[in-house]
Amino acid sequence: MTVELICVGTELLLGSIVNTNGAYLAEKCAGLGLSCYYQTVVGDNEERLGQVLRTAMERSDIVILSGGLGPTEDDLTKETAAKVCGKTLRMHEPSRKAIEKFFADRGMEPADNNWKQAMLPEGAVVMDNHNGTAPGVIIETEKNRVILLPGPPNELRPMFEESAAPYLETLTNQVICSKTVKISGVSESRAETMVKDLIDAQVNPTIATYAKTGEVHIRVTANGEDKKAAMKLIKPVVKELKSRFGSHIYSTEEDCTLEKAVADLLSANDLTVTCAESCTGGLLSARLVNVPGISEVYKMGAVTYSNKAKRRLLGVKKSTLLKYGAVSAETAEEMAKGAASAFKADVAVSVTGIAGPDGGTDEKPVGLVYTACCVKGKITVKEHRFLGNRDKVRESAVSAALSLMRGCILEYYSKVTFGKEE
Repeated sequence: MTVELICVGTELLLGSIVNTNGAYLAEKCAGLGLSCYYQTVVGDNEERLGQVLRTAMERSDIVILSGGLGPTEDDLTKETAAKVCGKTLRMHEPSRKAIEKFFADRGMEPADNNWKQAMLPEGAVVMDNHNGTAPGVIIETEKNRVILLPGPPNELRPMFEESAAPYLETLTNQVICSKTVKISGVSESRAETMVKDLIDAQVNPTIATYAKTGEVHIRVTANGEDKKAAMKLIKPVVKELKSRFGSHIYSTEEDCTLEKAVADLLSANDLTVTCAESCTGGLLSARLVNVPGISEVYKMGAVTYSNKAKRRLLGVKKSTLLKYGAVSAETAEEMAKGAASAFKADVAVSVTGIAGPDGGTDEKPVGLVYTACCVKGKITVKEHRFLGNRDKVRESAVSAALSLMRGCILEYYSKVTFGKEE
């Protein structure tokens, strides 16, 4: 069956808020085995909303609308949907009582316009809202199912999980499952070349590559009669990807980030870590500190932006800075070695570069970055040439440093395996 998403709200069109509902609903519908070919964002205008809804109903079996169920005059989703579907709005007493209780529990009086939210299309399936005042609605017509959900994510998501998803499960006999293989240290073009034969031969499951900053994700997606059947199709493809990419795969778990993979590797091998940063200005440390429990391995670090700080805190030689410059392989190496010694860490990683937009030369252009990693005295240095604005260069440098750190640790230890299957 096909599903179409319509997200309602002028604030979405103006960019005042990010449309997270569209991404959430698309992912959930895919997991339920529903094919989504169209998404639309439309403002709070009855004529345009009606036109969009009619078009969606002509080409899709299920239409899910989010937003526009509030009490104000510009909340028109329910009224418009009822008109398009030929339904009359009537007071729904259970919803009226729920609204009354919602305000009473908070010691408040509902405004007159709140009762508008209890006016629902006759014959509709009503979905209770346990986190707000707007009930959800499912309108069934001869050809379509039209599902209305509130706009606030903290209301939409629980309602979808509790009511809409179970309803949709009764309409399809297939599920779609995905597994994401996360790779670092390999460019997108190289990764795509390595799996081109698999992509060319794909039917079910399908394979798609996605470029992230400093990473490549390969998503393997399959459909089957249930989750077990879909995952059975996915498993051999993931196994083949592991064979091709080896230790460049840092995880196959959705919630695992590169920094978490690095933190797990440090923890598994009882290693302490420190960071010596210049152009990244603490972003590398911030990425690591995002990981819960990182305090067990990360003790301290340094942002040494100036040459004086590099010399005083990290022991970078004055002669090195004069001869090679702050942005050089030699300086990066001394920064990493100095940080390991000064902060008594098993692992030290350093970053120095030209983030721009100024400061570049023909010899050392904007985007030139050096990363270095010292593991128990063994040092590795890499040169990078990143493109993009200042923020992009810095983010790319952080990802490169994390990838380098992971690779260097793996050369020493092998206690952690990547991408364990469920």
